[in-house]
Formats: sequence, structure tokens, C-alpha cells
Amino acid sequence: MKKVWITGASGHIGSALLKFLDCTRYQIFATDISEVDITKLDEVRSYMNICRPDVVINCAGMTDVEECERNVDEAYKVNAIGVRNIAVEAQVIGAKLIQISTDDVFDMKNDHPYNEFDRAYPKSIYGKSKYAGEQLAFQLMNQCVIIRSSWVYGIGRDFVSEVLDRAEKTDRMEVPNNRYAVPTSAKELAKVIAQFIDSDACGVYHAVCKGSCSRYEFAKEILQLAGKSEKMEIVPVISEDATRPEYSLLDNMMLRISGFDEPKEWKEALKEYIEETGGME
Repeated sequence: MKKVWITGASGHIGSALLKFLDCTRYQIFATDISEVDITKLDEVRSYMNICRPDVVINCAGMTDVEECERNVDEAYKVNAIGVRNIAVEAQVIGAKLIQISTDDVFDMKNDHPYNEFDRAYPKSIYGKSKYAGEQLAFQLMNQCVIIRSSWVYGIGRDFVSEVLDRAEKTDRMEVPNNRYAVPTSAKELAKVIAQFIDSDACGVYHAVCKGSCSRYEFAKEILQLAGKSEKMEIVPVISEDATRPEYSLLDNMMLRISGFDEPKEWKEALKEYIEETGGME
């Protein structure tokens, strides 16, 4: 039975993986910062030697974009040094690393989706620290998969829960109409990640749901699917937040040409999530 260690197990993606992975097929070890702080090499080394995983799925990370801007050292400590620590110890025991990354490694205005061969150009501290983690993983490991996604939602606080929560408290919400990406269900992302556990494939892979939209369109769809479109008006505005990319659509080229299954269309995945949970997990 293959051993799989999931870090950041209580987050969106970690929680989705714990629900999706077959416990009769894999021996799963799930940790959060209270069990293993990935920024501390001795803790990573000790846990790695105890559980001896075949695969490490690193879902841990500092994802609050504004907090990363305020606390640069901590952002790099978690998103880069934490990855380095896991990569070093995984390499020692011959384990494979599946590192979760982000569309924020791209931060340019563009007129076509970014594929895995386009040059990364992060501008925010969040994007820069995540890209630094990608580079360290590749420098230190023989078996490494980087999976980039965008606008991930699932169990916990996210844009979906924010919109639905606001609909219960106010009748108006301003949402950027000049930020474009692909909303991606953590469940759909977990399905993609699972394909790499038993595969020898390595490299960078984009994994987003099919289609694209603006934040404004995303918010409108959330309310409509939840039956709350009459409760709150979504007002389109132009965001001037320089820390977020205006256009970060990802193309799943590597999944497609490598024969891996891709996530479903974003509206279909969102409908499934809201029907299953009400979007309030």
C-alpha cells in the first residue's frame, strides 16, 4: 500500500483530497501546522523518517495575498523555505513531491491563456514566493510535480462562501469586472492530483476547470445557483489592486497532451459544489 503524506490537510485542497482518496488503496498521513510546521526542517525530517511516505502532497502555504505583502519574510518562509525543507527530505528517502502552486506566478495582461511553457512573471509577493518554491523543488528533487490552479474554492473561507455570506447580510456587493481567471473546485483539483500519485510523470501542470470568467461573472453565477440572486445586487467595478493579476487564465496543455483527465467545466463544477454543500462548508 502506497503511503501518501498530505500537508495543509485542513485547507481547501487537503480536505478535498482526504474525501476523494481511497483509504483502502493508500495509507494516508494528514498533517497541519500543529502537527508539522513545514518551515522547520527538523520537524519535517522527523516526520518524514517516521512515516516514510512514497508521495508528499504539499497543500500547505501562505495564501492571503495582502498578508504576504505585509509580511514578506513569512511569505517566503512558508511558500519557499517550507517547500525546500520538504524537497530536501523527500529526495533523501526517494519520495515524490506534488507541490500545489498558483496562477499568480503570471501577472501580465494577456490575450490568451497561459500554458506551462509560458514564462512565469510574478509581481506580487505571494506569486514570487510561490514561484520561488517551484524553483527550489525542481533544483533539489528528481521526482517533482508542480500543479498550478486558480480561484480554488471548497471547504473553508473563500470567494464562494464570502458571496453567500454577504447575501445574508447586505443587499449590495461590489466585485471586480476586470479580473479574469478560472474558478476551480477543490474536488475537481483533487481528482487531477490523484492521477499523479501512481504516475511517473513529473514537471509543471496547469489544472483548472474549463472555461473562464471575471470575478463579477463568478459572483453572479454563485448567487444564481444558490437561488439568492434576488437577495443581493452584484455591482461591477474596476479594481486597481496592483497585487493581483488582471488576466491569469491557465491552459491545461500538459494534462491534455499527456493524456490526463481534465477538470469539468467551471459552471458545472460550481453547481455540483453548491448542490452538495450549499457552499457553506
